[in-house]
Amino acid sequence: MESTLVNMVVVLVGVALIMGGILAYVNHITEGPIHEQSEKALADGIKAVMQSDALTVTANDTLVETIDGKECQFIVHKASDASGKELGAAVESTTLGFGGNLKVLVGFNPEGDILGYTLLEHAETPGLGAKADTWFQSDGKASIIGKNPSTPLTVSKDGGDVDAITASTITSRAFLKAINQAYNVYKQKGADAESGASKKVAVNQ
Repeated sequence: MESTLVNMVVVLVGVALIMGGILAYVNHITEGPIHEQSEKALADGIKAVMQSDALTVTANDTLVETIDGKECQFIVHKASDASGKELGAAVESTTLGFGGNLKVLVGFNPEGDILGYTLLEHAETPGLGAKADTWFQSDGKASIIGKNPSTPLTVSKDGGDVDAITASTITSRAFLKAINQAYNVYKQKGADAESGASKKVAVNQ
């Protein structure tokens, strides 16, 4: 083919169309497995934070609250055991951390005590803010497991009784804010919320 401007443009457009088609095809065939993996990760997370391997999510309530002038979305996954007894709920809560969004899944029993938590998303500094994944666990350096945020949890620097992650006070504050917000939604709104989910998350497998 003669090397002309028109020919080069035609070749580049052709290559772009082919690559676009390949990418669209790859996206199509991987979309299903990625979605399934995401659903499994959430289901495993709910079991972990609710401290139960045999439970059923009875409702997935999506709630939008205005906090500090910004709309924030929460998802309350209500759970019960095989006999139908209410176990509490796992709540998805997001705040702004040091490096970006900090998304937490936290489990509460019916009284509002924290059963467990896991980080679903974060952009915190490795070795510093990223320690939130373990720092506040039952075997961590500042456990919040078993605490009830009816009195908001705050770091010791702000007059609270929770030790902040070393050199990561901003992340610690953001994490505890996410926990406190999750508690407020669970206790004040969760019981009366209208379900915004299109389907339930099956975790009793």
